[in-house]
Amino acid sequence: MAETGRLTKVATPAPAIAPVTLLRVAIILALLAIWEFLSHSGWLYRDVVPSLLAIGRAVVELLTHGEYYFNLGVTAAEVGFALLIGGGGGVIVGIVLGANRFLAKAYEPYLYYLGPTPKIIFFPIMIMYFGVGPESKVALGTLSCFFPVALSVTAGMRSIDSILIRVGKSFRANSWQMVTKIYLPAMRHPIINGVRLGLGVALIGVLLAETKLSNKGIGFLIIQAYSIFDMPRMYAMLIVLFVLSIGANALVGRLGGLHTIRRI
Repeated sequence: MAETGRLTKVATPAPAIAPVTLLRVAIILALLAIWEFLSHSGWLYRDVVPSLLAIGRAVVELLTHGEYYFNLGVTAAEVGFALLIGGGGGVIVGIVLGANRFLAKAYEPYLYYLGPTPKIIFFPIMIMYFGVGPESKVALGTLSCFFPVALSVTAGMRSIDSILIRVGKSFRANSWQMVTKIYLPAMRHPIINGVRLGLGVALIGVLLAETKLSNKGIGFLIIQAYSIFDMPRMYAMLIVLFVLSIGANALVGRLGGLHTIRRI
């Protein structure tokens, strides 16, 4: 009878790998195989498609030199300031346009017309205004980041439940209280999505500016490797930058998810 109360462990089968995961792995392996085949085929000019081994060595060499981390810090600082200024301005403009129909009708078309415009065409103007230093790169990144954030926040304002707005007004909340207590919590997902898009285009804007006129930053290193035809090093920097961008994007989304959990 004493044995009846004893818990027995039941062996649970290990979870099978999802078909989607298998497909993703198969796609990656196929692309790597195609790349390696092209690198040894001789169909392309020498070193245009370096072998995976050469790229791997370049990645290791890149990550073991302090020069890369200095330039990475320069680019990260420029992107961070661009995201802070452009994203903050986009949130403010989005809230104003979303809350005021008259201003939205007057100014929102400009956002849609200027938003898809390649911002690199404004870089000469940025140089005239801010010089050839980091300020012009931050300015271009700010301009690139502003539009997706502003459009996302404007759309988010219009998706807020009208009941929440009426509740805030019934309690005689002022403008600041409406923004902090009603608007921002209700549209945290559009804001996070806008920031993620803004981060991507801010990074693109800063890198493009660094490739055009700069003596430091990741964009400068990439164009420098290209100019001396050091393809393994160039691909290594692109791969590391790609991984870092994915990590930053995932971090922004994770922070948004943690904020939602804490509120619950």
